[in-house]
Amino acid sequence: MSSRSSRRGIEAVSAAVLAMSRHLEVREVLQTIVSSARELLEAQYAALGVPDDHGGFAQFVVDGVSDEQWKAIGPLPRQHGILAAMLHEATPQRLRDVKSDPRFGGWPSAHPDMADFLGMPVVDGDEILGALFLANKRCAAGPPEDRGGFTEEDEELLRTLAAHAAIALTNARLYERSRELTLAGERARIAHELHDAVSQKLFSLRLTAQAASALVARDPERAREELRQVAALAAEAADELRAVVVELRPAALDEDGLLATLRTQVGVLDRAHSARVSFGHRHVRALPAAQEEALLRVAQEALHNALRHADASSVTVRLEGRGRGAVLTVRDDGRGFDPSAVRRAGRHLGLVSMRDRADGVGGGLTVDSAPGRGTVIEMEVPGG
Repeated sequence: MSSRSSRRGIEAVSAAVLAMSRHLEVREVLQTIVSSARELLEAQYAALGVPDDHGGFAQFVVDGVSDEQWKAIGPLPRQHGILAAMLHEATPQRLRDVKSDPRFGGWPSAHPDMADFLGMPVVDGDEILGALFLANKRCAAGPPEDRGGFTEEDEELLRTLAAHAAIALTNARLYERSRELTLAGERARIAHELHDAVSQKLFSLRLTAQAASALVARDPERAREELRQVAALAAEAADELRAVVVELRPAALDEDGLLATLRTQVGVLDRAHSARVSFGHRHVRALPAAQEEALLRVAQEALHNALRHADASSVTVRLEGRGRGAVLTVRDDGRGFDPSAVRRAGRHLGLVSMRDRADGVGGGLTVDSAPGRGTVIEMEVPGG
């Protein structure tokens, strides 16, 4: 390897490591690792798989494959053949033609054609965190037997990148875990504050309502006074509750912004539920803090309804810029409902709360649903 190419390789690895260090979310770190490896080693395709405990992959990130291709490929791969060799034995694999390897097999018909192949385990001590795969070195033209494919120098470069990737991935996991612990502590604090702030007023409200009920027959005027007191106590209780909730602008939102917070929460729900939960965004600019919080809360409420009540198998969350503002859309394929019937029955499924949040920041909320055809909730905010 010449001194010039060595220098270029070192500079490329340095740039890739810096790119990885900018991200703290596991998914973003994985995507950065994959795209950096593909660019660094001039490969047509790249992928990184993080194994689960059941012979499959908890996460599988690709680069160089279009959304249409990925959809056609189908379910995530299993840990078999060459993938298993790297995941179970921590063994790098460099092949001139992957299809001629005896372990090759089980690839979907829609899978892109692959020839030269380089695979590298991502390890942290004795733990195998994942495996990084590259295929079809772009500078290698012609049939596999006539081209060089990936070199030993490529393998060493990828080994270096995989070592840094292990550090970045471990740090991202620790960060997400610390965020989960922070969230758990915050929930405990809220529960305590809710109990102290609201329970006393609710107790007073109940006693006053009982007194009003007893006075209705023999002293209607005093009963009306008691009912006015009930209304006042209810308003105070609502104010106390709102103060606690409004105070809780999530730390994730303050630190990471709306996009990263939504992506993290959708990712957690996707892992926790059998339904497929996904997130996408386009042309979103920073919004006023109150609008970002309102969008987040409406997204959370809509996701809760879809996953807990609608029996949805797929839920998509999308945030798109519109002028100076943004539009949030939460779409599910669940059982749906008749919004007017829900209102008549007094069951709001959080719709009143969502409308209040939208109104409170100068935005608007629309709900499109019907029995048997899912639900679409859309909220628009004006921006700043």
